[in-house]
Formats: sequence, structure tokens, C-alpha cells
Amino acid sequence: MSKGASRQERELDLTRSGPVPGRLLYENSLARPEDAEGFVMEGDGVATFPRGRMRLESIRSPEDGQAANIVYWCPVTFPGRIVIRWDFYPVHAEGLAMMFFAAAGSGGEDLFDPRLPARNGPYDEYRYGSMNAYHISYFRKSRPEERRLQTCNLRKSRGFHLLAQGADPLPAVPPGSGLWGPYRMQIVKSGGALSFSMDDIQLFSCMDTGSGYGPVLGEGKIGFRQMAPLIAEYANLRVYELPESGEGELG
Repeated sequence: MSKGASRQERELDLTRSGPVPGRLLYENSLARPEDAEGFVMEGDGVATFPRGRMRLESIRSPEDGQAANIVYWCPVTFPGRIVIRWDFYPVHAEGLAMMFFAAAGSGGEDLFDPRLPARNGPYDEYRYGSMNAYHISYFRKSRPEERRLQTCNLRKSRGFHLLAQGADPLPAVPPGSGLWGPYRMQIVKSGGALSFSMDDIQLFSCMDTGSGYGPVLGEGKIGFRQMAPLIAEYANLRVYELPESGEGELG
């Protein structure tokens, strides 16, 4: 990157480089029930730990539509320049998995501010409700058209603004195949520069300039979203600070 590059160009280049510099802010193996203490479930879902990993699933029938979907929030508020890493294990073949990040009230409130309307899982509460967030849908296998040509989508809400799209390399899990994975997921957020990778394969990077779809989102919470009937497991959640200096290296 040349010395004359703009700040946005430098930020975007940082998201594409690896290993990514940073200081560990949060680490959770998600191995036992006590590891999920303080996490917040929205919708009718349950978190269990049958294999020493956090398993999420809805307790409602997929026939209930959006009412069967869930979000499970980490209670920590993270800064606006971070690296998020976690391991993903799909168990059931159909459904959708998504990660929310930089999530906060649309007026700058904490995501769990009691003045905000309650959220119970239906997607419209998250994309058109009283919160803002980025979210990446990285396992989209609910409908036949999604399974025919599989993509990962980065969207910005409030609204339903598509910022980036990349190919999804995850195979569909054949019925009866049991557990697959782990797949190592990584999101890098450097200001408005955003990137996503699986197993060190970068699927997209983009710049939210803060024009057109509202200001660049800053600090906020992260949350795992699932669309029924997906059952999936998660492990080794880590969040790193991303300093502007680029000094240091992840362990």
C-alpha cells in the first residue's frame, strides 16, 4: 500500500492481510453451560453442550416460519475495530446460520436497553426494527434456490442493504451424515472496512463508506442467528482488538 493511499484504502488493505494484528479482548471455548452464562436467547431456542461445544436449535417446528428462528447474543459490547473468530459445525442439513456484529439500538442505545421493543426471532425485528447491525449469512441452505447457487451475504440493517457477496464453499450436509467441521470463521472490521473468511480463504472484502445506507456502525454486540430447522454447534469464540498501528500479531 502506497504512502499516498487514503485512510479507507489503508483500512481495507488491513482487513485483507493476515495474520491480523490485535490484542485478545474476549475468549470463550463455548464448551460447557457455564460458558454461556449471561448470553441472551431471543426466540424459542435452546443451547446445549452434548459434545463439549455449544449446540443451538429451535424448539419450534420450521412450519412456524419466522417465529421458529432464534438469535443468541454474547452479552459483551465490543469496540468498532475488531477481529471475530469462531468454529462452526453444521449438524442438520437445512436452514441458515448468520453472525450479527456491531449490533446496537438504532438511537445508539445498548442492544438490551429496556426501552427498546422486545425481539423474538422473526427477521423483520432485526432488519427493520429498532436496532442497527451488520450481519453475514454464511450457511444459506433453506430454500432450493439457495442450495443451487450458494453465497455468503453481508448486509447492513436497519434496512436490508446488501454490501457484499461471495461464494459459499461449505458443502451441504447430507441427511444422516452426522457432524461436519470445524470450519474456522473470521470477520475483520476495521472502521467501515469489512472482510470475511473461512479456513483462511477470503470470500469477500468491502468498504462501508457511511453514505447511502447510514453512518458506519461502531461498537456493539455479536450474536449467532439460526433459521429452523438448522442445528449447529459453535466453539472457540475469540474477539481481538484491531489497533490502527497494526502492531503485534494474533496468537
